Order: sequence, then C-alpha cells, then structure tokens
Amino acid sequence: MSSNSAGIFRDHLLKEKVAFVTGGGSGIGQRMAERFAEHGAKVVLVGRKQEKLDVAAAAIRSVGGFAETAALDVRDYAAVEAAIKKTRDDLGEIDILLCGAAGNFPAPVTGMSANGFKAVIDIDLLGTFNTCRAAYESLRKPGASVISISANHATVAIANQAHVCAAKAGIELLMKTLAIEWGPKGIRANCITPGPTDDTEGMRRLAPTPEARLAAQNSVPLGRYGTKDELADLALFLCSEAASYITGSVYHCDGGTSLTRSSMS
Repeated sequence: MSSNSAGIFRDHLLKEKVAFVTGGGSGIGQRMAERFAEHGAKVVLVGRKQEKLDVAAAAIRSVGGFAETAALDVRDYAAVEAAIKKTRDDLGEIDILLCGAAGNFPAPVTGMSANGFKAVIDIDLLGTFNTCRAAYESLRKPGASVISISANHATVAIANQAHVCAAKAGIELLMKTLAIEWGPKGIRANCITPGPTDDTEGMRRLAPTPEARLAAQNSVPLGRYGTKDELADLALFLCSEAASYITGSVYHCDGGTSLTRSSMS
C-alpha cells in the first residue's frame, strides 16, 4: 500500500462498492485494487496463484481495507462464473469490474509457436471476454464500471509482440462494443493503456538490462517511467462518479509514448 493510504481513507469515494479485479495479485492490477480499497470498496482479488493473492489481500487488510481472493485461470469460463456468483452472493452486485489479467513474452512471429500465440490471446482477450460475459448478470445496473488494461500494442505494431498486439487490439474493440451494447443498461466500459511503468513484470521482461531500461525511459516524451500509483489514480477516476458520462474511451497513461510510435510500451 502507498505511504499516504491512511489519509486517503477519509475520502471514501467508493464506499460500500464491490470491485472484482483480475490480475489483482501483482503489478498494476494489485495497485489498482489497493486504491479501490483505500477509497472504501470491497475488493475481490483474482489471480492464478493463491500465495500471491494472500499477500496482496493481507496488505489491504493491514490498513483497514476489505479484501477477499479467488484463485483461478481466466481462461476457464466456469471458474470465472463461479467466482463472480460467489462474489454477488457474499457481497452484492458488482460495481467495478477490472480486467487486468495478462501474459507476455518477447518473440518474433517465426520464433513463436501456435500454442505460445494462443496462450497470450486466451489470457488477455478471451480472459477479458470471459470475465465480462460471466459478470454481466451480476453487474449493478445502472452504475457499473468495466475497465480493461490495454497497451500501446493495440494501435502500434511492435516487433516481437505480435501476440500482444493482436490481443490488446481485440480488447479495445471489445470494450467499445460493450459500451454500445451495455450502455442502455447504465454500464460503462473503458480501457487504460499504460506506458513504460516502473516496478512491473512487463518492464522487467521487455527491458531486462540497464541499457534497455534507459532506452525505454528515453523513448518517453516526459522523460521518465510512469508509476503504478498514477495508473491507479486513473482507474479510480474512471470508476467514480466523476467519470459518469465516459464510456467507450481509451485512456493513455503513458507519458506521451503513444505519440512517438515507440518500440517500447
């Protein structure tokens, strides 16, 4: 949790709201879940490894927040559906659905197996569909906010990232389609696109050396890495009443990286 967590609790922008967060056991998804909890939401952290989820949940509870866990693979529709049903039965309708589960590994198309390509498509795109579809009946209507984590890969071709480019492009159009189809029910759907973000598994894989880290930093117009806190603040805005008329949008929180057609994201 951030050092100013205790002070944030008094705001309670999301008091009594329920948040279901895939990819909530680590990285950006974890920090967004923490921010929701800091503002009063009851958070369900979803991921594949129970031990990671337990650590993330303990951090939220240690400062007075509410957190439960659900260990599952978002590629398994039945497992997602069961976790969604349990969340609704235990906590009530879901106000915030954050789809943050993702996979990645750098490889050229000719160096990637069909199974490798499929794995990323299934985790990112199919996993997002599974989560949204399974959650629809349990989302608060009107008032629910669906947020998916995208990447600059959705609109910028990046070498060694064909699987991610395809998956993220699909996610962005899926969210825009949901904005149209679910809008009449009062459900909003938006995307957040991070840029190079410090202390994340994605950057450790894409920039594994000091030279690569420096190159990634220099590719950002603002000249620095983003932080997970900055992304969490954007997610908080999008699921708050301040964003009640925003849907079908893609928000770049990337220091301007998307403007330079950088090879890093």
